[in-house]
Amino acid sequence: MPMPRSEPADTRAPGTPTAPTGTARRRWPARVVPLAAIAVCAVLILGPFTPGTVGGASVALMLVLVLAKVPLGAALAVPGIAGLYGLYGAPAVVNVLARLPFDTVASWEFSVIPMFVFMGLLLWKAGVTEQLYTALRGLVGWMPGGLAVVTNAAGAGLASVSGSTVGTVHALARIGVPEMLRAGYDKRLAVGSVVAAGLPGQVIPPSIFLVIYAGLAQVPVGPQLIAGIAPGVLLALCMAGTVVVLCTVRPSMGGRRGRPGDVFAPATRAALRLLWPLPLLIGVVLGSMYTGVVTVTEAGAVGALGAVLIALWCKRGDRPLATVGLAAVDALKAMGTIFFLFVGAMAMAQVLAVSGIGPGFSAWVTGMGLGRVGFLLLVMAAFLVMGMFMDPLSMMLVTVPLLVPALGELGISPLWFGVFVVVLAELAIVTPPVGVLTFIVQNIVERPEVGLGRDIRLGDTFRGVALFLPTVVLVCVLLILFPEIATFLPDSM
Repeated sequence: MPMPRSEPADTRAPGTPTAPTGTARRRWPARVVPLAAIAVCAVLILGPFTPGTVGGASVALMLVLVLAKVPLGAALAVPGIAGLYGLYGAPAVVNVLARLPFDTVASWEFSVIPMFVFMGLLLWKAGVTEQLYTALRGLVGWMPGGLAVVTNAAGAGLASVSGSTVGTVHALARIGVPEMLRAGYDKRLAVGSVVAAGLPGQVIPPSIFLVIYAGLAQVPVGPQLIAGIAPGVLLALCMAGTVVVLCTVRPSMGGRRGRPGDVFAPATRAALRLLWPLPLLIGVVLGSMYTGVVTVTEAGAVGALGAVLIALWCKRGDRPLATVGLAAVDALKAMGTIFFLFVGAMAMAQVLAVSGIGPGFSAWVTGMGLGRVGFLLLVMAAFLVMGMFMDPLSMMLVTVPLLVPALGELGISPLWFGVFVVVLAELAIVTPPVGVLTFIVQNIVERPEVGLGRDIRLGDTFRGVALFLPTVVLVCVLLILFPEIATFLPDSM
């Protein structure tokens, strides 16, 4: 019988502290550095310093909290309230806390957000994703790279009813990637086309990001949503065109094609019979906003009601009321988060205004003499850098209050700039080294039922995304050169 091994004796003197482990040694800088940065910012905010110093320290504190993964609403609200306290004392904070939350979210135009969120959740939980993919596969699956084109088209279709990039990509990855792998598609094209399919998600209305931008920039919500239609469709068409070109130049990437006769296949006909209310719903919502027949909020209510009817029809016999209830609960949770973000952003915007940081930044930008194109290229580069360590909503909430005041001097339409910023934010979430959307897809394709046991590594996913990045940059350049792409529909409302 083997003898048990004895532990080595502890020869240290009593009271000698235990040496830190390797993990602890690695972790303490990650904990101490943010705490030290927060302490320095707090001293600068609450000490006897100039308003500019207090405003700059508030912005620095916000960035530290965002990078420390503090919930975004708190990361905006805490520096904003602390900055107001440092500038004007406790009475100003009490006054702001008494009126700011209600004044910020009790807006008739913002009431469209819960309608759109509820509509998207209903259609997703009703199984519209699978039916849409089946229908599009029968319609365009015969093209070069047909399944990847289907994925992009389905992404655009889901974006127009959900407004959620992550939700769209999550659904398409589970359906599209195994279908493409079975058909012999290159694994990089399979995963890259899924990521690319999600990029129009916050550009094509109803877009929560565009509504949030409208609130930050103080522009009408309806025209801002309409401004995203043409650029979103253009982005989706360019992504599909990239797939066709790639699979024409290198047919081996596209695997096996479908047949033109699949348009009349029973599965395609059945999916189209279930989906016919969907384009009708989209047309009613967007058409009523464009023509001015109803307000934006009323259009959202019509869309939510139509989504309820579609969900009840699609889930008939399978607890349809439970589906509606789950979607309502999820919508309430999402609204609490979104409205808290609004309150925090408005608190931070007040600090930027009263401290002089916002007007000073605007004057500095216009004083550089960059001109319209130079300014936009600078914004484009800044978003690509920020996308390495910040999520899209954080970037928008941090930058929009600073950038909007400079738009008038440079002759840039705020409606157009909203679309441009959202496209950049969507681009930033797929670029390395972070690429939040890319990591989401990577996590999904690692599951055996999705990746079909293939060795799909993170490098493969990033290389697949890289196939589409030049196309997104091209769309950004087209928007800069031809701003009418985004503004002609709002101007004709």
